[in-house]
Amino acid sequence: MTLHDLSSPSDLTTFITTHPHSLVCFSATWCGPCKASKPQLESLATQYASDHTLTVACGIVYEHLLGEEIQKYRIRAFPTYILFSGMSEVGRVEGANFEVIKSLVGEHCKSRFSGEGNSLGSGAGVATLSPAEARALRLARFGGGAAAAEVERQVGTDGKPNEETGDVKDEAMKDAAEEEVALKTDDAATMDEDEVEMVNPADELNQEDIETLTNSMGFSLIRAQKGLLHGNGTVEGAVEWLMEHQEDADIDEPIEMVPKASDSVGGGVAQSYKCNDCGKILSNMANLELHANKTGHSDFEESTEIKKPLTEEEKKAKIEEIKSLLKAKRLERENAEKEENVDREKQRRFMGKEMAKTREQMEAEARKRQAQLKKKEKEAAIRERQRIRAELEKDKRERAANKGKLGSKLGVDGYNPDAIQYDVPGSADGGDGAEVKKIKKTPPSAAKMDEYITKVSSYRAGGDGLTCLKILKAYISNVVDHPDEDKYKKINMENKAYKTKVKPFLGAKNLLLCVGFNPNEDGTSLELTEDVDFAVLKEAKEKLEIAYDKYMK
Repeated sequence: MTLHDLSSPSDLTTFITTHPHSLVCFSATWCGPCKASKPQLESLATQYASDHTLTVACGIVYEHLLGEEIQKYRIRAFPTYILFSGMSEVGRVEGANFEVIKSLVGEHCKSRFSGEGNSLGSGAGVATLSPAEARALRLARFGGGAAAAEVERQVGTDGKPNEETGDVKDEAMKDAAEEEVALKTDDAATMDEDEVEMVNPADELNQEDIETLTNSMGFSLIRAQKGLLHGNGTVEGAVEWLMEHQEDADIDEPIEMVPKASDSVGGGVAQSYKCNDCGKILSNMANLELHANKTGHSDFEESTEIKKPLTEEEKKAKIEEIKSLLKAKRLERENAEKEENVDREKQRRFMGKEMAKTREQMEAEARKRQAQLKKKEKEAAIRERQRIRAELEKDKRERAANKGKLGSKLGVDGYNPDAIQYDVPGSADGGDGAEVKKIKKTPPSAAKMDEYITKVSSYRAGGDGLTCLKILKAYISNVVDHPDEDKYKKINMENKAYKTKVKPFLGAKNLLLCVGFNPNEDGTSLELTEDVDFAVLKEAKEKLEIAYDKYMK
């Protein structure tokens, strides 16, 4: 076991708790005395490792590896040697005073089994016993009575074995010796740990520095104390620490108590420290650390020179300097917050513009789709008008060629919305003024039902005949399926569906007339007569269904 290098607070805690006694050197990489005394510490660690009369392990840890955890050990100078018994501090030495360190270790770290003693089996009058006799002897120690009588029977009162028992073997001696060692081990007393007094680390702070932070700068007492504890014990360091940690959740919580350092062992503390790089005199270790952190200097030595305290004027100037620093820090923080607010506002505006741009693009696309739809509808309307004009022109030419008549009665190629053909007025020989002959129309007959349905089915252009068949089938089916409902017995000829999808097709109206529908007096509707033959209606329904299915094929 040699000198242990401890690299973190957890390593330090583990090292202390896993050894009965541990000597830890708190050192610093920039400390000249620390560097000079390390070889002596390594030699001392090697010496303790080979000395079995001492139960102590040696370790070294550097302040920059502990961070703020070093405050827990109340280190005021480097190097500082602390002797631990478990987690309790036994004593400490500030400075490389190895004579005091050896005295401290020798006083507290002696082995429990060190010192003079008799070897096992030595001494006079020890009888050699057999295993059975040794067992009886052990029983006699605890039981007495019958067990003791048994021993007396087997072993004489003078401690010598009876002749009947014979010589005692070596195993009996070993058994008795082991029993003796076990009893001694059980009876050994353990070392009680000293009670540790807990103190407030803020009690050792400089009261003038506390008053400067509280009265002149407006910090609370708790914050001022924490700033000095964590800021290397200086007002400047305290202000720096408070500016960085003022938003911490536990900033105003009470300061934790720490174990009080033992006063049994003393150590020399330098009156001041001198930086060999620049020659500056530093009053305490906290100022030394602050100077080392700011300048990067690492060559320091102890000095007997006492640094003079600041005068009132110097104190006021220092306070003003710190106030200026504090004001600058606050201004810097406010400027940083303003910049963050500006950045957030810029981001908000940017996102708003992006959202507005996206919304405009979506609206533009919707307008474009609407315009395209309207354009298609307009083009379809133009094509439909052109088609109608073409049909009208065709009808005009055909009428002109046939003396005002169409060549066919609303055939597939013709176009006549009213589907009503009139004779051109004139005489039989074509002379003017001749009496117009009226054509007598015979009433539709049920026998011509197939003829009427065939005429309607002949309209194939655009599926107009299919639509007409469907409507006719609906008219007749409603009457057949609901013979008692009067609303199905009347067909409104002014209805748009009738005028556009039934009336224009030859045979459609005649089919309705032949099954029993007759025009009313004003000619606006077709009504079913009272004496209608439902057999004819059912026959018409069946034939319309057959024609409809055939048309679909």
